[in-house]
Amino acid sequence: MSPSLLLFIILAAMALAYHLGRKRAIGVAGGLKKINRLHSLPAYYGFYAALWVGLPTLLLLLFWAGLQDHILTALTLAELPAETMANLSEGQLSLLVSDIRNLASGNLMGREPSAEVEVAAAHYLRLQGIANITLWTLVGAMALAGMAWAWQRTTPSFRARNRVESIVMILLILFSSIAILTTLGILLSVLFESIRFFQKVPWTEFLFGTQWSPQIALRAEQVGASGAFGAIPLFTGTLLVSFIAMLLAVPVGLLSAVYLAEYAPRAVRTWAKPVLEILAGIPTVVYGFFAALTVAPFMRGLGESVGLDIASESALAAGLVMGIMIIPFVSSLSEDVINAVPQSLRDGSYALGATQSETIRRVIFPAALPGIVGGVLLAVSRAIGETMIVVMAAGLAANLTANPFESVTTVTVQIVTLLTGDQEFDSAKTLAAFALGLTLFVVTLILNVIALHIVRKYREQYD
Repeated sequence: MSPSLLLFIILAAMALAYHLGRKRAIGVAGGLKKINRLHSLPAYYGFYAALWVGLPTLLLLLFWAGLQDHILTALTLAELPAETMANLSEGQLSLLVSDIRNLASGNLMGREPSAEVEVAAAHYLRLQGIANITLWTLVGAMALAGMAWAWQRTTPSFRARNRVESIVMILLILFSSIAILTTLGILLSVLFESIRFFQKVPWTEFLFGTQWSPQIALRAEQVGASGAFGAIPLFTGTLLVSFIAMLLAVPVGLLSAVYLAEYAPRAVRTWAKPVLEILAGIPTVVYGFFAALTVAPFMRGLGESVGLDIASESALAAGLVMGIMIIPFVSSLSEDVINAVPQSLRDGSYALGATQSETIRRVIFPAALPGIVGGVLLAVSRAIGETMIVVMAAGLAANLTANPFESVTTVTVQIVTLLTGDQEFDSAKTLAAFALGLTLFVVTLILNVIALHIVRKYREQYD
């Protein structure tokens, strides 16, 4: 039976437990007119029963789903003849397990399965049936045991509200810890791989080198015969594209935020802001196609008409389209910050005779500046981490240049390039992607810390 059906039954059992627990609390109190004898409201007794039915069974279902396939596979392989398993490599063993599972699930194989695979698939299917029966039995037993425990604890003096709130608090802490531990796990995995990279390539070469050529050279005299891992061209291209994007996104986004927050009528604001924020929902690959097929040829033709040599893949085209993509971030954040400025500041400015434009420049902007700067720095972080637009519009050439008309590449593009295809995770070429990711993580972290510092430092002046 499908896990989704079992999950639905568990949720239905929780609803039934809530109803029975609430009814039990009213019963031990002596009826609805005497529920004041209870320590907590009847609903808390129902929630307590539902939690005791749902949490153990959901945890069992979670662990079962994670371990069932591994256990069944191990038991199935243990039944295979020793001579069949003796000379199998890791890849061949993985293929054998895949064949057994496909045959057991009814997926037809492209080739005739061997007799051993058919026997193993039948054994795997039998074990799967036993496992399903066992799971349903355990889930039912745990649900009944949880309901019996909650039923026994339901007395007028039982502090159901305190217990429910404690359980909810533990769940909130658990889920918050999962988010934190996930971030920590990602950071540590990138850090350990970066350490392996720096054991092969000096960190000074990586941070201060001016040549990026991680591919394996075919000739001894070729540039980067042993690999050139200078990251300065990558970070230069990243900063150049991001700078062009922010030159477009910050003025347009900020001025649109001022108009929507201070000048636009309510009718205009109700449809203009959703239309503007549609830009944030467009996939970045669509922006990449727009940059490669429309903006880049237009910029090249415009450059030819005025005597400028603009490459087909240029930092300018990528930066302009990325700026269009980032406009909603700057606009939405800035508008929220401007709307958060207390109305009393505006009223005081108008009372002193200031015009609306003077109030915006001398009162609202200084008060909203911390939030605006924080939003801009967050938008910069978004621009630095963008990949698809640069891949399709700026190219892959690691040129150390400040000319926006030339082709450049960025850190994120190189990470994608290094990890694409069949790679061995023990060479400096592949490990370089983790070093780039760690450096990019540090850069964006610094930008976020600066944004938070600015917000906290200047917000107090206008509270």
